[in-house]
Amino acid sequence: MTKLKMHTPDLVQDNLDWIAERFPGCVTESRNDNGEVVRAVDFDLLRQELSTEVVEGPQERYHLNWPGKREALLAANAPIAKTLRPCREESVDFDTTRNLFIEGDNLDALKLLQETYLNKVKMIYIDPPYNTGREFIYDDDFAEDAEEYLLRSGQASDEGVRLVANTDANGRYHSDWLSMMYPRLRLARNLLRDDGVLFISIDDNEVANLRRLCDEVFGETNFIATIIWQKVYAPKNTAQWFSEDHDFVLVYARRKGSWKPQLLPRTPEMEARYSNPDNDPRGPWKAENMSARNRYDAGIYPITCPSGREIAGPPRGAYWRISKERFNALVQDNRIWWGEDGNNTPAVKRFLNEVASGRTPQTLWSYKDVGHTQDAKKTLLKYVPFQNTENVLNSVKPVELLQRMLQLAGPADENAIILDFFSGSATTAHAVLKQNAEDGGNRRFIGIQIAEPLPVEEPNLHSIFEMGTTRIRNVLNEFCEQVHETFEAGQSHPTNGFRILRVDSSNMADVFYRPDEATPSLLSNHIDNMKEGRTDEDLLFQVLLDWGVDLSLPIATEEIGGRSVFFVDGNALAACFEDGIDEAFVKELAKRQPLRVVFRDSGYGSDDVKINVEQIFRQLSPGTEVKTL
Repeated sequence: MTKLKMHTPDLVQDNLDWIAERFPGCVTESRNDNGEVVRAVDFDLLRQELSTEVVEGPQERYHLNWPGKREALLAANAPIAKTLRPCREESVDFDTTRNLFIEGDNLDALKLLQETYLNKVKMIYIDPPYNTGREFIYDDDFAEDAEEYLLRSGQASDEGVRLVANTDANGRYHSDWLSMMYPRLRLARNLLRDDGVLFISIDDNEVANLRRLCDEVFGETNFIATIIWQKVYAPKNTAQWFSEDHDFVLVYARRKGSWKPQLLPRTPEMEARYSNPDNDPRGPWKAENMSARNRYDAGIYPITCPSGREIAGPPRGAYWRISKERFNALVQDNRIWWGEDGNNTPAVKRFLNEVASGRTPQTLWSYKDVGHTQDAKKTLLKYVPFQNTENVLNSVKPVELLQRMLQLAGPADENAIILDFFSGSATTAHAVLKQNAEDGGNRRFIGIQIAEPLPVEEPNLHSIFEMGTTRIRNVLNEFCEQVHETFEAGQSHPTNGFRILRVDSSNMADVFYRPDEATPSLLSNHIDNMKEGRTDEDLLFQVLLDWGVDLSLPIATEEIGGRSVFFVDGNALAACFEDGIDEAFVKELAKRQPLRVVFRDSGYGSDDVKINVEQIFRQLSPGTEVKTL
């Protein structure tokens, strides 16, 4: 039921509506005197619409601009004092897996990954909010403390989840969406390898803006293709205008000259075109027409069939595609097919073992090949025990769609990192595991998802992030039942399992005191510079981030001199955060000759030990880099 307006008409808005109806290109978004972004009129362009001569105005140039673009650029470049905290109990095969799930705002997570995964990601796939007016988008503000801002403005739940409804009523309908995407794409580009590729799912609402945004971030010369995915198998009869049967997938390369899609496997239909009716020892072949329409002066000559029939020349308006000399050579090599009775127009035999090993990918993807939305929902329901089917995401993608992208991205055996920073229901992670199982690949995934609550409360699931990890946990359980373990007892395949990390504030203690408040007793309380409640493993992962060490490397713990020491990837890094470190322990650790070693600043037993640590390593392990946390 529609409510009464209870106010007089807004004539300004009526005028804006009138102009928008007649001159839609003249309506834009701008800031008012209060700094708010509102719908406005481009008066320079409107004057031109109403003039028969060129109207003087601002210098024209081709660019993409919107209110908030500079703030979005600032958001991409602004540093953050955060870290990633490991969640061992929620992970699967924490110590050995190479896969990561990160819970938190993907803008924060992408910043935290910049040093560690710079130019190391082979493929990025994202399925961002489509900006339909019903979805939610992230909102970024760095002008004040994030929690205070979001709570004050009503943009966060009691749990602090940053969610903003971007409806048509919001004056920043397109601007907010672009401001959300811009910094994330800029950071994502840094992570891609030179031969890396980006796939983005999108629909009609923002495909035009996304194309221009990606042209700016990646360079329009690195645009590869716009793929049309047929996402439904039946028309929607309730559609007001057209049944929307497709989504788009934009494809960009980090460097277009360095990446080419892999060929897809040949279909059974393609294989069936080859046969061997004459038992040629070179195997199956298919006959290819010897004539062509393009003019070729050397392609006009008569041919005599084995049956004795004379062919005066190529068909009218066509030419033989090969010269007389080349034709005679093919005849001698038994590469011409005349038909079973030797009376047919000649055709060239194209052998299966001489053609490309696969097929060139096309830009039209049918649901018959890569699945549709109903397939995707059924798959999600299979692996996630929902009690409320309203929680099945409408935008979930089929696993087969992501498998197609993985097949195109690169070879199966190159240890590729696959990143999805709008992980959602973890379809990308599922596709990586499934594709590895099918082609023996060793791809590994990094999924990032904010702790967005489900549409309807579930007793055992509290967020979309938990939905995704639950799905992959059940997928892995199914794999274990179907495939016999071929590794050593108790050891998991490194491309299975997942390590959960959570975006959180820095492990370093926050100290906010004025200089005149500093007293000896106050300073003594801050000898330990770590926050309470942070574990040694929390500190280890902050060290990995700061040092740019791969967050998925295997971790082992050993006892040396009665103290617990973390060893990352064998001897790549050794870390001990215990107290009372003495020279005897340092010498014993130095004998292991780790590439890097780190201690806690407050962990040294005395100042003498702290001073002598570097000298000890210089003598016993000169190649070791020593740092203090």
